[in-house]
Parts: sequence; C-alpha cells; structure tokens
Amino acid sequence: MLIQLQEYLTFENIYLFSNYCILPFWLLLILIPTSKITQIFVNSIIVPLILSTAYIYVIYQAILLDEPFFDIFKLYLSIDNLYTIFATESFLLVFWIHFLALNLFLGSWVSRDAIKYNIPKKIVTFPLILIYFTGPAGLVLYWFFRIFYSKKLGLHD
Repeated sequence: MLIQLQEYLTFENIYLFSNYCILPFWLLLILIPTSKITQIFVNSIIVPLILSTAYIYVIYQAILLDEPFFDIFKLYLSIDNLYTIFATESFLLVFWIHFLALNLFLGSWVSRDAIKYNIPKKIVTFPLILIYFTGPAGLVLYWFFRIFYSKKLGLHD
C-alpha cells in the first residue's frame, strides 16, 4: 500500500494535484469571502497544513534520491547558484508549493482585511486574482484600494 502511494506521489503528480486543489480555495476567497465554509477551510490551518505536508514529503523524497537538496543555502550567494538550484526538480517543486502556500495566506489576509474595512467584493476580486498569479503585485494594488477605503495609511495592520 505504501509503495503504491509512493509510486503515485511523483513530483509531477504532486505539482498537478497542488495546482488543481488550490483553485477551490481561491474561488471561495473571491466569491464567498464571508461564508462559514471559507472561514473553516481558507482562513484556518487546514490548507497550510496540507501544503506543508506536501512540502516535507518532497524534501524527504529529494533526500532519498540523493539530490543536492541542501545546496539550497547556496542560492543566496549568486544568481548562478539560484539558477542551478531551480534546475533541480525537487527544489523547483518545493519552491512552487511555498509560492502557493504564501499566496493563499496573503489572499486570505487581503480577504479578511477587505471585510474589516468594508471594501466591496467587486473591488477586491482583481487584487485577489493578481495575488493568485503574482503575489506582491496584487498586494500593492490592494494596498492602494485599502488606503482609499480606510482613509488612512496604516503600516502595522
């Protein structure tokens, strides 16, 4: 049973599964941000825990495959090292899961913050979509909307 599960959980399948399974949570954030379902699944520890488990599993598999996974610390030394590390499938997948988890966290925060400041859902939709694809660019756009609606510039929220 365990061997069958390991054969199924290839890096490619984990990549596809994480991409397809994250979409419903983003749709909840965009379409029904105030619903109880969104609060339970998106604004809780459930999704980050699932993504974290996948993250740890990929690291575990990379270690078993004797990939130079712990060379990741060299990525801070040069852009060539960064390029080399991204050429490793396991590190690329870990980075992608990291990206998905952080963007969903950011989207969840934006959604809750928009509710707090009564920013219309229609206005928050575009920054949320942008956060899904680019993260920081969507945050900047949301921040401009937030300043307008909250009538203040708070840097510690």
